[in-house]
Amino acid sequence: MALTVDHVSYIYDPDDPLSHKALDDISLTIPEGQFIGVIGHTGSGKSTLMQHLNGLVKATSGHIYFNGRDIDARDYDKKELRSKVGLVFQYPEHQLFEVDVFSDVCFGPKNLGLDREEAERRAGEALDRVGLPRELYDQSPFELSGGQKRRVAIAGVLAMQPEILILDEPTAGLDPKGRREILDQIKLLQAQTHMTILLVSHSMDDVAEYVDRIIVMNGGRILYDDIPRRIFRRYRELEKIGLGAPQVTYILHTLRESGLPVDTDITTIQEAADSILQAINTSPS
Repeated sequence: MALTVDHVSYIYDPDDPLSHKALDDISLTIPEGQFIGVIGHTGSGKSTLMQHLNGLVKATSGHIYFNGRDIDARDYDKKELRSKVGLVFQYPEHQLFEVDVFSDVCFGPKNLGLDREEAERRAGEALDRVGLPRELYDQSPFELSGGQKRRVAIAGVLAMQPEILILDEPTAGLDPKGRREILDQIKLLQAQTHMTILLVSHSMDDVAEYVDRIIVMNGGRILYDDIPRRIFRRYRELEKIGLGAPQVTYILHTLRESGLPVDTDITTIQEAADSILQAINTSPS
């Protein structure tokens, strides 16, 4: 289901002399089934844009359409929109509040008006999708590790069966192992369900490894919108706005400059390893 942003701008405190334009004439289309990375430094507008997509924030000007309907129309049901466009905030474990994991994940479906049996079925399916062991279902969510809490919070949104899932810095504060586990699970979810996923991140390595399309934001505007390999060809321009490129990009450019004929457009670790091996095997000794 397509989500369309049409010339959206947003101004914080428009009546204040110190008002700030957080979004500046944003237009984009999010088609069904894409895995999209949204990157930008702090204050670039990426989180503000995500909050517009499920109606938490209303645009100062412009329109947002979900399935062809303006989400800010007077007769539009925002509650239904938020069940279809799920948003997992940064540090989502701060939203956990029930006495046990299973009850917490059941909360969203119950809030949609579903009966207990259906809510529990959805909760079990969602927890299975995020890979949380069943022996943890009866535990307090506050007794879990950081990565486990993050899985429970994501499952709580998945249990509402959204068509679009927005993840705002889902790996913030996790160690490398926890970050990898969460991102691997999200990638598996997207591969299995073909759900549209927007991954907000400041990590170039994370988006390069997992997403199909990257939207780069700067100063409330979309600076670039393209596939990863074309985005990271611009790594010098990205450095100028405080972003840079994945470590793989820098390594491959260094090897290329030293005479090894590697593909510098590669963005994932596995592709880089394959390219380096091929270059070594084909280079004259």
